[in-house]
Amino acid sequence: MPGADEVPGAVGGVRRPLEVLLRRTDPDVPLPSYQHPGDAGCDLVTTEAAELAPGERTVLPTGVSLALPDGYAAFVHPRSGLAARCGVALVNAPGTVDAGYRGEIKVIVANLDPRESVRFERFDRIAQLVVQQVEKVRFREVDQLPGSARAAGGFGSTGGHAARPAGRAAAAPEEPRDTPQTAAQQKDYVAVGADRASDLRGQ
Repeated sequence: MPGADEVPGAVGGVRRPLEVLLRRTDPDVPLPSYQHPGDAGCDLVTTEAAELAPGERTVLPTGVSLALPDGYAAFVHPRSGLAARCGVALVNAPGTVDAGYRGEIKVIVANLDPRESVRFERFDRIAQLVVQQVEKVRFREVDQLPGSARAAGGFGSTGGHAARPAGRAAAAPEEPRDTPQTAAQQKDYVAVGADRASDLRGQ
């Protein structure tokens, strides 16, 4: 029986990293890497520069393709730092990379900021890649599903925002405060790589 600090199936209580075959489609692109011990996601970068006006979206290449072991999949997640600072989101988050896919990983990014453009430079970090083990299921059709405490409740049935009484107006948003602008913001765009320190904090 494994000890309290051991991981079942691991050697010496330490889980071995999963080996994933990777091919660079851009010879200069850095390999995906983890910024901190314990991070679930490793960084993906763009190999192309791009600028998105408010409301625009584009597909950015990452310069890498994978061969995941059978029974695993990789999921492309947004970066919280880009979302908070620049309003950058991934349209289909999380994007799914199947074990059988051998093409280049590409990321669909959108600029949700209503006023400012966002600029990506080559090798700016744009997303996180999380590799997970996935189950293969076999569906069995039945006439009736077993009961549960939740039953068919959904779409806000547990409360929260959707539980606000009908006809009650939402609180008016605060007026934006004047804050000093960076040089990039004064040019009507936000440079993604302009603040590397805050980007490192916002994984």
